[in-house]
Amino acid sequence: MVSKNQKEIADKFEKNNSYSLHDAVRMVKELTYAKFDESVDLAINLNVDPRHAEENIRLTTPLPNGTGKDVSILVITSGPKEKEALDAGADYVGNNEYLDKIKNGWSDVDKIVATPDMMPRLGKLGKILGPKGLMPNPKSGTVTMDVGKAVRELKAGQVELRVEKAGIIHVTCGKVSFKNDALIQNIEAIYDTLIKARPSSVKGNYLERMFISSTLGPGIKVDHTSIR
Repeated sequence: MVSKNQKEIADKFEKNNSYSLHDAVRMVKELTYAKFDESVDLAINLNVDPRHAEENIRLTTPLPNGTGKDVSILVITSGPKEKEALDAGADYVGNNEYLDKIKNGWSDVDKIVATPDMMPRLGKLGKILGPKGLMPNPKSGTVTMDVGKAVRELKAGQVELRVEKAGIIHVTCGKVSFKNDALIQNIEAIYDTLIKARPSSVKGNYLERMFISSTLGPGIKVDHTSIR
């Protein structure tokens, strides 16, 4: 049975239409009925084949207005780097004690940062961390000696753009409570980063489709040619 909210949503937009970025952002906010502050997410279809190394896109970009989420970070390191991580705002810092906790099923963090010397030990936990998207990786800036910088950037709202098998990138760009301009600026930052990362091997269209939605709302197709 179609709820009243679902009927109102269906009446407000056409699924097959494309909307300018400004209109799409406005509609996402109008079509929100949840009692909590929903995330605003993008689904971006790229004309790439992740099986080819050059087209297996994985990079990061800072969002000028953050994601609106308090990111919980674990830093796996030792010695002076532990203090550096704590001073930068890491929530958990250590090495063997956290490796043991992860091995026993603990993963109550959003991101894990590690210094390179810790990766041989972390690598043994790949089957646990990999499926959860928590395995540190140099491409995403989470395997580094500069743990302080990595923590500060993640806390400030840096997001990872990682293409999935079907050539799709899913990424959070803010919250419904954000002002329209703040969401638009974040989306433009994501768009610019992806355009600059276009592989030379891609022929024809590179960015094929873009959809924006809130956590519980419908996907709204964005006319990406309207961006900038």
